[in-house]
Amino acid sequence: MEGSSPTSKPHLLLIPYPLQGHIIPSVHLALKLADAGFSVTFVNTEAVHHHIRSSGADGGHQDIFAGARSSGLHIRYELVSDGLPVTFDRSLNHDEFMLQLLNNFHGKVEALVGRLPPISGLVADTFFVWPATLAASLGIPYISFWTEPALVFSLYYHMDLLRHHGHFGAKENRQDTITYLPGVAAMEPTDLMSYLQDSDTSTVVHRIIFKSFEEAHRADFILTNTVAELESDTIAALNREKPFYAVGPIFPAGFTRSTVATSLWAESDCSQWLDSRPRGSVLYISFGSYAHVEKRDLEEIAHGLMASGSSFVWVLRPDVVSSNEPEPLPENFRKETDGRGIVVRWCRQAEVLSHPAVGGFLTHCGWNSILESVWSGVPMLGFPLLTDQFTNRRLVVGDWKVAVDLGGGPGRMPVTREDVAKKIGWLMRGEEGVRAREEVRKVRGVLQGALARGGSSSRNFDRFVEDLKCRVSSGGGDVRVRAGEK
Repeated sequence: MEGSSPTSKPHLLLIPYPLQGHIIPSVHLALKLADAGFSVTFVNTEAVHHHIRSSGADGGHQDIFAGARSSGLHIRYELVSDGLPVTFDRSLNHDEFMLQLLNNFHGKVEALVGRLPPISGLVADTFFVWPATLAASLGIPYISFWTEPALVFSLYYHMDLLRHHGHFGAKENRQDTITYLPGVAAMEPTDLMSYLQDSDTSTVVHRIIFKSFEEAHRADFILTNTVAELESDTIAALNREKPFYAVGPIFPAGFTRSTVATSLWAESDCSQWLDSRPRGSVLYISFGSYAHVEKRDLEEIAHGLMASGSSFVWVLRPDVVSSNEPEPLPENFRKETDGRGIVVRWCRQAEVLSHPAVGGFLTHCGWNSILESVWSGVPMLGFPLLTDQFTNRRLVVGDWKVAVDLGGGPGRMPVTREDVAKKIGWLMRGEEGVRAREEVRKVRGVLQGALARGGSSSRNFDRFVEDLKCRVSSGGGDVRVRAGEK
C-alpha cells in the first residue's frame, strides 16, 4: 500500500508477530518511531489485515495507518501472506500455522524487501526465526522487539544454563529452586514459561523458540515493553550482554482509544452498562486473544462467579475453549446471572479497565493485560494458561503484590468453584483486595514516572533513537536490495 517515505529519514522495516498481543504494542512502537524521525514500513499479514477489516475497527480504510500519515507521520503499510488462506482457522490448527511461520514466512518478507525503498534497519518481533540472518545479508542492524517482560526474555536467553543444570530439556526436569540465572532472583520451576516446563522439546513451538533465540543472541539492539524500575536487576544483567532498552509501557496516546485499528474482533461497547454500576463493584474477566481454557476449568470459574454474587463483564471469545465449542458456559449460567453481568465476545479492554465501576480483573496474565490493568489501577486475579503467563503471574503475585493467585498451570491443583468464589470475594470485598489496590497504586506510579519527561522509559527510548541513528549514519543501513539479491 502506497505511502511517502522521504529519503532524508532513516527507513525502518517493522514486522510484528501475527498474533493480537504482539500487534498492539508493535503498532504503537511504529507510531513512536515515526514521531522520533524515522520513516517506517509496517508489515501485517493478509490474515491479520482481513480480521481487522472484518471487525469494523478500521473504519473502512484499507490502510490502518492512513490517519497517522495524514497527521504527518511517515508510515507505509504493507501486507504479506503467512502462507495460509485468510479464512484458515489458525487457532484450531495452531501447529500448521506455526510451521508456516517457522519454514516459509521469511521468504515472503525477503520478496517484500526487494520491492521497498532503501532500508536502514530491521525491527522484528523476537519470536521470528530469521531477522538476524536477514539483517546481516542486507548489511543493516537488527532491532529485536520483545513484547513481554525482561524476566521472560532472560529465561529464554539463558536456556543453555537451565539445560545444563537439569531444569529444562531433561527426561525429568529438576524441581528444586533455580538460583543461578544472571540478574534473576530465586524462582521455582513452576514459575517458568510453560514451554520450559515441557518434557517434549521437539514441538514446532520449541523449534521456533530455539531458533529465534539463536537469532536474538545476534541482535544489535533489543527493545522491550517493560519498565526499568520494575525489573532492574534482570535488565542490568541483560545490558551486560548487549544493548537492552526498557521503553514500556507502550500505549496509544490517550491510552483508552488507539488512532490505529488493532483489534481482530468486533468490539462491544460496555460503557453504558458499566455507567449503571457502583464504583469498584464490577469484576472484569478476560482470557486474552489466543490461549484456550479447558472446558472443565471454565465451568468451575463460571460456577464460582455465580456463587460469588459479584457483578461482572466477561469477555468470552467464541473459540476460548475450542472453535468447535461455541457455547462453553454451564447451561444455567446466563439465567442465574441475569441482571448482574454481561458476556461479550470482545471489547475495548483499556476502556473497560479505566471505567470507575471496575474493581478487579480476572486475567490470564498476558503482559498487555497486566500493564493495562496496572495503568488503570485495577488489582488482579491471576489464572495463567500458556507460555509467559506463568512467569508473569510470579511478577504480579510474588514481586509486585498487585494480584491474588487463582491457581492454574502444571504442578498445581485444579481450580475449584469454591476457591474461585472465595478469591473473587477476597479481591472485590476483602482485605486482600484492599492491599492489592494499595500496591497497584504504587506500581502505577512507577509506570507513569517512567513515561513522563525525564523518566526511565522516556530516556531509554531517546537513547535508543540516538544510538540507532548513529549506527545508521556510520554505515549500518540504507541498503537497497533488488528481489533475489543478497
